[in-house]
Parts: sequence; structure tokens; C-alpha cells
Amino acid sequence: MKKSANAPASKTPTTAPRVAVAIMAAGKGTRLKSQLPKVLHEVGGKPLLAHVIAAASSVVPPNDVFAIIGHEAARVRSAVADRGINFVVQEAQRGTGHALMVAQPALSAYDHVIVLSGDAPQITPQTIAHLLNFHLDQQAAMTLLSADLDHPTGYGRVLRKNTRSAEVEAIEVQAIVEERSASPAQKKIHEINSGFYAFAVPQLFSHIGKLSTANPHGEYYLTDMAEILRQARQRVVVWKTENPIEVLGANTRTELSFIDYQMRMRKCHELMSEGVTVYFPATCVIDNDVEIAPDTVIEPFVQILGKSRIGAACRIGSYSVIRDSEIADGVLIRPGCMIEGSRVATSAVLGPYSHLRPGSDIGEGAHVGNFVETKKIKLGKGSKANHLTYLGDAGIGEGVNIGAGTITCNYDGAVKHKTVIEDGAFIGSDSTLVAPVRVGKGAYVGAASCITRDVPEDALAIGRGQQVVKEGWAREKRKPKVGSPRRHGVTEKNNP
Repeated sequence: MKKSANAPASKTPTTAPRVAVAIMAAGKGTRLKSQLPKVLHEVGGKPLLAHVIAAASSVVPPNDVFAIIGHEAARVRSAVADRGINFVVQEAQRGTGHALMVAQPALSAYDHVIVLSGDAPQITPQTIAHLLNFHLDQQAAMTLLSADLDHPTGYGRVLRKNTRSAEVEAIEVQAIVEERSASPAQKKIHEINSGFYAFAVPQLFSHIGKLSTANPHGEYYLTDMAEILRQARQRVVVWKTENPIEVLGANTRTELSFIDYQMRMRKCHELMSEGVTVYFPATCVIDNDVEIAPDTVIEPFVQILGKSRIGAACRIGSYSVIRDSEIADGVLIRPGCMIEGSRVATSAVLGPYSHLRPGSDIGEGAHVGNFVETKKIKLGKGSKANHLTYLGDAGIGEGVNIGAGTITCNYDGAVKHKTVIEDGAFIGSDSTLVAPVRVGKGAYVGAASCITRDVPEDALAIGRGQQVVKEGWAREKRKPKVGSPRRHGVTEKNNP
């Protein structure tokens, strides 16, 4: 067996080099057939570019990360502006080599630059760091990241230099041969150029002017730097990742779907390894940034999205969708619930088919039941709204019972107003609370009441018309009227 020269040497530089990361994010992505910039298409719950930025920012500080943007530059910048990185605008997209030419003023202050692809979201911080360390240890001008693919068609192949010893695997690069230029023998090579690189900045920019557009697309190809640097007697080496899926890009909708599936299955497996039960993982959609504590059970066909946090020993029922929400320990979410931008405290029970809209804060042990919708409310500890109710812009105390069909009328057509229901109050079914209004502590509201004024503590409020009973009225209603016309040939006598 050959000794691998792919492992970094043990020496450590005496002075830490200045390292930047440049992310190629200027392309249009024609094969996606989309108005959306390629790098903003989502997998695993966030844009392709956001995944790459997160991996890069784990290796170098965000202010040393540069996204090279071009197509729909303003839109791309806005989508990831909160990541704390820098942007370089490539006005005319003339290839990957041209991208670094444009970025030269921003990158010249660094010793080394790592080049990543903005459409390859599965790259890990560990692989980026390993590529950098190998590059530094080998004192190379250029280091390629390669991978072995079962089906390498379409990728450039890496040709390694032969070594003097058959026992040592070559690490120096002889050439990168593009698919269209490869011979039949070269096409059988499975080691491909990923398009990820590390460069020594002085050597890169000393020779980048030698790139040519003498190719079918009339672009400056960064891959040509391998040949240019080798001819200048600079060291060009290759390090091969053992996990080839990290370098796969998303060029078509099919590839996007495949990458999304891989990321989500990987997320489910990570959660299960940490003590979460996920029934039928292939049916669940769980975003990369979601956190779930042990002993929680996720039933089939659940979606947990955004930056949601789920506590321990919860149960999330099938067909529930949770987005950007915080669920505490021991919460039961029955099937079909929609929860967005909300907080749910310990041991609360939701559903089935509850809808928590943004700003809902459900207290400890509270119940929100069948077809109850909440928006921007605080529901106190142990309070219950179990059936067919809308609660919006409301502060509801502890131990409150909200009867079926209750509505807080929070909008007057121009302004939203708040309803306050204090501890221990009882709101009868089919009540309408017209905000702004307050129901005092321990007060009762009679069923079918329309409440437009404050209800004092421990009072009973009834806001409905007095019931009137007219004996025999229905019987008289059904009697035929004298002289009434016949209809369809039937007399009033036999058609009462």
C-alpha cells in the first residue's frame, strides 16, 4: 500500500499568516431557469451562499470573508448582509479568474486566500481548515481540493506528477484536464478538480495577468493558474477530501433537490444520534439550524424550520409546521398545528389544528386547542382556549378559561387595540370582546355576550339581548293562510 502524502506535515508557522476566503457568487445559474440568483436558491432551509459563508466564517473571521457578487448583486448582498462579511462586485462576469482579478485590491493585503464556490453548500469548516493547513505545510503557491467521484463526467480531471518512489503517493499536480479536452484514458480518471483552491497571494497576483480568454467561452479560467504557476516553477499540489459530496454544486433543480435531501437526512441522523426520536425521517423537513433536545419525538410529516428550538421530552404530531419558534420541555403538539415566531412554555398542550401566529407566548401548562388562532398574545400559566377561538393582541392571565367561539376584536379598521383578561376570569362561549377592553380578575362573561366596556374584578357581565319566548308562535307560523295561491298544482291543504 502506498504511503499517503495527502496528510499535512506537523510543522507550524512561527507567525500566523493572514488568510482570506473568497467565495465565487457572481453567476446567474442559467440551468436553474430562475429569476432568483443562483446562490440564493435554498437547501436545508437557507440560501446556498449562506451555508458556504457559515463554513468559511468558522475558519476565518467574517471580516476576512469576501463574497464576489455580480448577477443581481444588490439582491445577493441584501440576502446575506447580516453575516458580517465583505463584498466585491464583478460587474461583468468573465470567469472565475476574472473574479479574482476584480478582487485583487481587496485581497492583496493577505498572505493566502482560500477560494470557495458559493453554490456548493455542503463544504465543512473541517475540510476548509484541512485544505488551508495542507497548503501552508506544503508551502505551495496553489493547492487544489480534489475528490473521487463514481461518475466524474463533466468535471476536470486532476493529473498528478509521478514520484520516484512507488510507495509514496504524488501530491504535485501535472495538469488539470477539462472534460472536453481529455483523452479516453484521462476520462477514466475519477479524481476531479472541485473548483476549491488555496493560493499564496503574492504568487497568485504576480502571475494572474497571464490568464487568457483563448477558450470557447472567452473567459478567464482559474483552473489555468495551475499550468501558469507550474511553468513559473511554483509549487502546485492537491489534497483530496474523503467526503466527495462536500464539493458537489447545485446547477439544476434536480441537483438542488438531491443536495437538500442529503442535508435533511444528515440532520435527522445527527438528531437521532443525540437522543431525538424521528419516525420516518424521509418524510420530515428539519432545517440545518434547528435545535432539538433529547427524548423529543418527531412524528412523520413534520416540518421544523428556521431557527426553531425544541426542548426535551416533547412530542410533535404529524403534519405540524413550526418556524422560528421556541418550544420548551414537555410540550405536546398534536397533529396539524401551525406555529410561527412564537414561544411555548413547559408542559403546554397545543392542537390539534391550532394556529400560533407571530408574537404568541403560551404559558406553562396552558392549552390551545382545536382551530384556535392566536396572534401577538400572552396566554398565562394554566389558561385554556380549547375550541374555535381567535385571540389577537391580548394579555391573558393565569387560570383563565376561554369558551368556544370567543373572539377578541382587536382591529377597528385603522388601529389595533389590546384586550386584557386578568387571572381566573371565565369567558363564556361565543363571546365577543371589543378592544380596548379589560376583564378583571375572577370576573365572568356570560355566553354570547358582546363586551364593549371594562368588566370589574369578580363581576358578571352579560352583553346580549334579553330572551323572549312566544308560546305557540311556531305552530301559528306553519298554518296555511286563507286565500293563498296554489303552487305547482298542490293545494295549501296537502302542502302545509
